[in-house]
Amino acid sequence: MVEPSNDNLSITDQCRLLSISRSGWYYDPKGESPLNLKLMRLIDEQFLSTPYYGSRQMARHLRRQGYCVGRNRIRRLMRLMGIEAIYQKPRTSDPHPDHKIYPYLLRNLDVTKANQVWCTDITYIPIKRGFLYLAAIMDWHSRKVLSWRLSNSMDTHFCIEALEEALALHGSPEIFNTDQGSQFTSFDFTNVLKENGIKISMDGKGRWMDNVFIERLWRSLKYECVYLNAFETGLQARKEIGAWMNHYNRTRPHSTHHGQTPNEVYNKARIYEGHAPHKWKKSA
Repeated sequence: MVEPSNDNLSITDQCRLLSISRSGWYYDPKGESPLNLKLMRLIDEQFLSTPYYGSRQMARHLRRQGYCVGRNRIRRLMRLMGIEAIYQKPRTSDPHPDHKIYPYLLRNLDVTKANQVWCTDITYIPIKRGFLYLAAIMDWHSRKVLSWRLSNSMDTHFCIEALEEALALHGSPEIFNTDQGSQFTSFDFTNVLKENGIKISMDGKGRWMDNVFIERLWRSLKYECVYLNAFETGLQARKEIGAWMNHYNRTRPHSTHHGQTPNEVYNKARIYEGHAPHKWKKSA
């Protein structure tokens, strides 16, 4: 759908309109075999139920399903998907050795209003002939998904695009919480937060429960949308995920809020507080 020869719209503008990252459009990945793609799908499904499975236990599980696989193969696929057992490492990617790790600020914090705390994460999305990565920004209090982006590479750029869209649409939160993945500890990502006066919070190493609300979002998304649709293409994945996100925010009752939707809780909180949206600064 991107036309490099289009005189009216640059590639950057076309990618923005399609909600894909520009770097993702240029990226030309080496494809995985059909068997590896199937194994990745099975790993993803099992990991939702048993996030404490490392590569050794996951390989045993797959062998019991009839697949002749070794630990090294499963470990490589899990790393490609960005997941590790919760007692070992964060579930996105390893922190970069040159990136600063910020303290976790949410312990014993009473989150009572919208835009007090936002959080983000990345998850793996299988499609027929490959896979994508999905990043989302969520309001901690209301559970509203403020923005999201799909990419075919786990780079930093599509995470920044999601962040900047959330800031443009909803103002700035007081605290932004992430895991220790290199996308979120990167200078480019943290600089956007600093320039907008946002406090940075990061999960403890291996502490997936520190960002539990967005982990629950991924579980609901995959059981209610991803696995039911079996996406053929990235375009279908974007369309169906977009429809589900709209349903999740607008019409899906949330048990935490006694049947209210995330949109209802978020909007009521903002009206009650009577705050105008904060201005945000786009990174250079």
